[in-house]
Amino acid sequence: MRLSYERKKGLYGYGFIALWFIGALFFFIIPVFESLYYSFFSVTPETGYLAITKLTDSSGAVNYFLNYRNAFLRDAYFSTYLVSVLRDMLINTPIIIIFSLFVAIVINQEFRGKTFARAVFFLPVIIATGPVYSIITGDLSTTGAAEADQFSSMFSSDMVDELLEFVGIYGISDTLTETISTLTSDILNLIWKCGIQIIIFLSALQGIPASAKEAAAIEGATSWEFFWKITIAYISPMLLVNLIYTIIDTFADPTNLVMERIIQQQDDWLYGYAAAMAWSYFLIVLVVIGIVFALMNKVVYYDD
Repeated sequence: MRLSYERKKGLYGYGFIALWFIGALFFFIIPVFESLYYSFFSVTPETGYLAITKLTDSSGAVNYFLNYRNAFLRDAYFSTYLVSVLRDMLINTPIIIIFSLFVAIVINQEFRGKTFARAVFFLPVIIATGPVYSIITGDLSTTGAAEADQFSSMFSSDMVDELLEFVGIYGISDTLTETISTLTSDILNLIWKCGIQIIIFLSALQGIPASAKEAAAIEGATSWEFFWKITIAYISPMLLVNLIYTIIDTFADPTNLVMERIIQQQDDWLYGYAAAMAWSYFLIVLVVIGIVFALMNKVVYYDD
């Protein structure tokens, strides 16, 4: 059977997709549905298999949603950790977005060494998950390098308290000092989470047509007016993308309290209970993303 060149190229594409689909099916899709199934039962490991038993409440009746009820009503940590993660997301997301946009605007200008500057701000994306970040943040348990303690002290959040005390702010208002300390204590981590957002904003800024800039200059628009009426309008779709990306990145961070709680339950072999927590968390994340998308979609400018 003779095939045309276009048909052969199409078959090559299907072949590559088939490899991805097989991997996604066995290593992602099936495990996801299995975890959903486990969340309705008590799942404990036995020799060579997982023992799956039905859940019963205090009256002896079968209750498939007992894991979910226990996660929110009986777990002393899950709800508290969930509120803490939501609060941190509300605080950190605007900081990351504003800082990313500011840096993108700066490195989008014409100056010597702009390529190096762009590489510097994107570099944390490459090394932030490795031992370098553990050393910088003082997490020496995973590196075993005691000498790194001196290096990590440069990023100690105690310096913020010392600065506040030096200028006479520390101790005047507990709410003020606590807010400032909260925003700055994890500043390194926040900055290192801005790499992807900076690149996305940078590509959006470079997509602003020169005609828009020329028209604004002819009309006598100031830089401030150009920023709010043209720049923000053109990059608003990427602003929505960065918002959703940052929210997901914050929620999916394995070091946040909810994720640590889920992993802890899994390590204790409570697979059904951990799955119920994970699915509850997943649904809450979807609701938050849906709210953000609905609100931001009203102000996003789509250039048709």
